[in-house]
Amino acid sequence: MDVEQQLSHAKCRDPFSILGIKINDNKVSITAYVPDAQAIDVHFGGESAAITSLKRVKKSDLFSAVAPLSSFKGPYYLRVTTKDSEYSYCDPYQFQDAAYHGVHFIDHEPQNLYRQGGAQLIEVDGVKATRFIVYAPNASAVSVIGDFNHWDGRRHAMQQTDLGYWVLVIPGVSESARYKYQLKDAWGNDLPHKADPLGYAAEQYPSHASMVYNHDRYQWRDKQWMQSREGDKYTRPMSIYEVHLGSWRRPDATSGSRYLSYRALSESLVSYVKEMGYTHIELLPVSEFPFDGSWGYQPVGLFAPTSRFGSPDEFKYFVDTCHQADIGVIIDWVPAHFPEDAHGLARFDGSHVYEYDDPRKGWHPDWNSCIYDFGKDTVRQFLVANALYWLDKFHVDGLRVDAVASMLYLDYSRNEGEWIPNVDGGNENYEAISLLKWMNEEVYKHFPGAMTIAEESTSFPRVSRPVYEGGLGFGFKWNMGWMHDSLHYISKDPAYRRYHHGDITFSMVYAFDENFVLPISHDEVVHGKGSLLGKMPGDEWQQAANLRCYAAFMYGHPGKKLNFMGNEFAQAREWNHDGELDWHLLEFDKHKGVQTLYKTLNHTYQSFPALHELDHHFEGFSWIDHNYAELSVLSFVRKAKTQQKVYVICNFTPAPRSKFRVGVENPGSYRLILNTDDGQYWGSEFPVPGEVSADNIPWNDKPYSIEIELPPLATLYWVYE
Repeated sequence: MDVEQQLSHAKCRDPFSILGIKINDNKVSITAYVPDAQAIDVHFGGESAAITSLKRVKKSDLFSAVAPLSSFKGPYYLRVTTKDSEYSYCDPYQFQDAAYHGVHFIDHEPQNLYRQGGAQLIEVDGVKATRFIVYAPNASAVSVIGDFNHWDGRRHAMQQTDLGYWVLVIPGVSESARYKYQLKDAWGNDLPHKADPLGYAAEQYPSHASMVYNHDRYQWRDKQWMQSREGDKYTRPMSIYEVHLGSWRRPDATSGSRYLSYRALSESLVSYVKEMGYTHIELLPVSEFPFDGSWGYQPVGLFAPTSRFGSPDEFKYFVDTCHQADIGVIIDWVPAHFPEDAHGLARFDGSHVYEYDDPRKGWHPDWNSCIYDFGKDTVRQFLVANALYWLDKFHVDGLRVDAVASMLYLDYSRNEGEWIPNVDGGNENYEAISLLKWMNEEVYKHFPGAMTIAEESTSFPRVSRPVYEGGLGFGFKWNMGWMHDSLHYISKDPAYRRYHHGDITFSMVYAFDENFVLPISHDEVVHGKGSLLGKMPGDEWQQAANLRCYAAFMYGHPGKKLNFMGNEFAQAREWNHDGELDWHLLEFDKHKGVQTLYKTLNHTYQSFPALHELDHHFEGFSWIDHNYAELSVLSFVRKAKTQQKVYVICNFTPAPRSKFRVGVENPGSYRLILNTDDGQYWGSEFPVPGEVSADNIPWNDKPYSIEIELPPLATLYWVYE
């Protein structure tokens, strides 16, 4: 295939050798390929006089000419005359050095991938342009296509480099320009048009186009927050409100919008979270994703905040607003797998660029999605760079890493014969383990004020321990065991809880093995599991009382807290991502009471260091009585670094206990700071004194004791100061 055919079929892999400017013996040769051109003149910027006219090469769309070198004084423009119009553009093929520039630095450190790759706004010799860099090592040709060239792959063929990247600088392509890549596989076959793997902004269906974006324009106003977050997170309160942005609230039907925008959420969601006393918002994945029903867990554009709710600048505004309200932002991050959508990463250049090629490692049976090849250097850099990108460019405070267990084990959700053992014959994915360690090291090295949280459901050791101590390096780990056992217990009829007492106490056997977050997440209120309220047994009053008792038990238990939206006002229905939460329920005293309790719990949890300061140290907890299975009563004490102690007593039956004695460690006065049976929470208002004095009566292996009234299905907090 000759040169003209390569260009006309968008199959040219080395356009720099043909097009642009070449200098030889004080002369300049210029060659351009312009379909539909009838005449082409070369000139400088706004100058009307042409330096030279290009001549058509035979009967092709190639035009070429030679001119004296002395006649050139800077970037040149091509003035094109067609049958119907005349236009000028700055020839992209004269900027070869600028095109190659970004590639030289990409593999020096992970951040360089997003600092240099993708679509970068640059200026070359006074000309504003966009530099495109995309990794497609096995493609035979790649073109940039977009509105600026009528989506015509013949007009902007990219240059292949030795490192597998394709490059081109296109003058005049500015912010918000839509684009994709047109690729040919190794045999020259057409592939679906691909969005940019490093696209920093994206459109929704049907185009799924990437968009050029300027990260430097937004002016942050969260300096005070960014400085304050540098402290010890383990001793601070952390109560996380998990949110699916698309279904928290929906706009009024007359607005014409399906979703609240990032800006609208910056007002309504942030003020609500602040009023409720949560310390952090955790967002289900916001990386661009094509299918609403995946809730974001099938991402295609890892570097672009989903445009469902607005632009990247508007997402920055949302984060900024959270920070100015002293609320941290955690995002769910999905490095385990990605979907097969044609415009995405799957078989990106006709080969397995991002995923394992063997389906026994590269295909996930649970989610029908591709699994990243964690052993490839380019894939590893891609994922680590993406983790750093969200912390860097969007100031997020944490990454909750989804489906870590599926990454750690080669046989995860696979039967015998459906997986490939590692080099030692075992089931651990050494490549994924090494990637997670590297990711965590890079995050804490560059962003010590941020945090990583693992959703890891197995007993894999030392998940939240530093890499230098032999751990995976996460800051925190979701306590899935506590979630499973405690929900199993609380869903039992109180008459049978005595037989399952171990479910509610077992978590303390391993509570300090990891830095745990206690999650009641979206996964527990969907797919037929019902709402949190719906899990509770009994009549209407008992259901609400069970929920209140359980919520206060959760806030008293060691570990940071996470609750999915709707839990805080006893959403009755299972969560539906296609609607909004049932906010009308707050018209009823039951739901308003539960909401008031969660608000009280959040503020109490923050106000008393004993409830959070030693969350991850055994010195911060001791049992009072964990063996009282017969009455289904549980009691323990939480301790601060000072003398402050909070005693937590839970009655998991509907029978009140009068003159109930509890062992305490100190003489003196004990003050009631929380009673989930209080009338303001829609409780029964069983009479409980607000203060008691310790008796010199040993009890529960403690030197003193207090005698209290214990309401039905209630949790009490008593503070000793």
